[in-house]
Amino acid sequence: MKLDKSKLEIAMARKCIDPKALAEQAGICYPTLIRAAKDGKAKPSTIGKIADVLGVDVTEILKEV
Repeated sequence: MKLDKSKLEIAMARKCIDPKALAEQAGICYPTLIRAAKDGKAKPSTIGKIADVLGVDVTEILKEV
């Protein structure tokens, strides 16, 4: 699965949450979040955790193919 960095940032802005708080609340390591945002690559479970904290559907933060 490919995470879309700009969509992720928009969802974070809507939720008023910074990356460190997002990682903490999602139960993932901060470097994992940064790597996922930078490379776009992440496990489905990681993306699911991020989407859950942001209160969005997973598809809202994925890159379209």
